[in-house]
Amino acid sequence: MSLLNFWKKEENLFDENISIEETRFVVLDTETTGFDYENDRILCIGALVLQNGVISVQNSLEVYIEQAHYDKSTAQIHGILKAFILKRPSEIEALQQFLAFLGDSIIIAHHTIFDVTMINKALERNGLPELKNHRLDTAFLYKKTLIKSHLFERKDHYTLDDLADKFDISKKDRHTALGDAYITAIAFLKIVKKLREKKAVNLNSLFK
Repeated sequence: MSLLNFWKKEENLFDENISIEETRFVVLDTETTGFDYENDRILCIGALVLQNGVISVQNSLEVYIEQAHYDKSTAQIHGILKAFILKRPSEIEALQQFLAFLGDSIIIAHHTIFDVTMINKALERNGLPELKNHRLDTAFLYKKTLIKSHLFERKDHYTLDDLADKFDISKKDRHTALGDAYITAIAFLKIVKKLREKKAVNLNSLFK
């Protein structure tokens, strides 16, 4: 699929009657040199497909991007060292791989705005339009599962570690792009299950 056709198709993708099960989700995480949208860069994109309640590890993408910007302090967190022996594509090549993998899927991420904004900045640098995919945020969805009570103090910010602890998800591969995407995918399935314990849930309700 050409990039031009990709964005043309994307404009008309969302059918509000599609169920959660039949929807193709792409669960996304990025590892970056920092948190500055303008100056920092993506080191790695990790993504996997979630459909029919199945996390498809076999159908996944993990691409390390060639980059000149190196921050030793963040490398200690995500472990992506400058001398890490991997054949890395250029930023534009990595973006093309990601776009082909993503297609017209709905994006799921934890604190989605960060990952999507970093990708959109990379797309902009390479003269490409920003993502138009619909997106869901597990940080926001998790709050919908919480009981509203003055006896229960809700936090403003729930980390991926918070969700992993809450749902007893292994953090073995935490702080790798594909590992965090996998944790996010499990958390999403757990969240949908909890929401369904309260009332009927469809794709539309997740966006409200």
